[in-house]
Amino acid sequence: MLYSAPPLDRVFLELGPLTIYWYGLIIAFGALIGVYLATKEADRLGLKKDLLIDFIVFAVPIAIICARIYYVVFEWERYADGPWWSIFAIWEGGIAIHGAVLGGVLTAIVFSKVRDVPFWQLADIVAPSLILAQAIGRWGNFMNQEAHGGPIAQSTYESFHQYLPDFIMNQMIIDGVMYHPTFLYESVWNILVFTLLLLIRKYNPLRGEIFLSYAIFYSIGRFFIEGLRTDSLYVFGEIRTAQLISILMIVVSIIFIIYRRRTVTVRYNDIPIPEKKKSNHNTKKKRKKKKK
Repeated sequence: MLYSAPPLDRVFLELGPLTIYWYGLIIAFGALIGVYLATKEADRLGLKKDLLIDFIVFAVPIAIICARIYYVVFEWERYADGPWWSIFAIWEGGIAIHGAVLGGVLTAIVFSKVRDVPFWQLADIVAPSLILAQAIGRWGNFMNQEAHGGPIAQSTYESFHQYLPDFIMNQMIIDGVMYHPTFLYESVWNILVFTLLLLIRKYNPLRGEIFLSYAIFYSIGRFFIEGLRTDSLYVFGEIRTAQLISILMIVVSIIFIIYRRRTVTVRYNDIPIPEKKKSNHNTKKKRKKKKK
């Protein structure tokens, strides 16, 4: 069955030679919401807001660059014969979340060492913001008519999709064919994971378990949703890159949780005294005892 509906305009605003696309605007909005929530949580834990903002200043551009590099590497045939500048045309879509997460984690590792901040504490604070930003960012794919699944059967549409808002399903009509809005499935799943992480945080888990829970639950959803998509990146043959990475993330995260539960006692809300302060604190105690 063929459908007909005009797509939404991908352009948000044109000012002379400057063109602002909905894709970039939505991703930027998601990042800003994430930054706001993360800085509020850092403040609640007694950390300096400047510390987290400094981290985000480095992490966001590095994550975007890594996300683009990741995508271009696995889609090299698409860019090899094209103009060289198309590699940088990020406004046309084509960034991979797993590349962004990898870039963010590497930045966090280096930043935590340089600024003497526990890596797992930093990761736990950022994790809920990250998954919420991903949920919002998927709507950028919606505006670009990408990250969708295969064609929807008439019976499937009548049993479920007809109840979704028209503006969503109309945007999923491409060349007369209506496709599964997998961007929507993942956005909804990410919001559920965001809610779950907030619940886990409320019960003061061991440090690191919020971020590791993010990695596990996001990967579970991504594994199944990726199987529906038609624009997947492939490692080799029919093995989808995102599904393979998702399995690895789940396994590695579970191993980390088991290991850390045997070796770590520090919890999320605990604020350990730095070594320098500990030594000064002990010295003051000794002085007080001598005076007595």
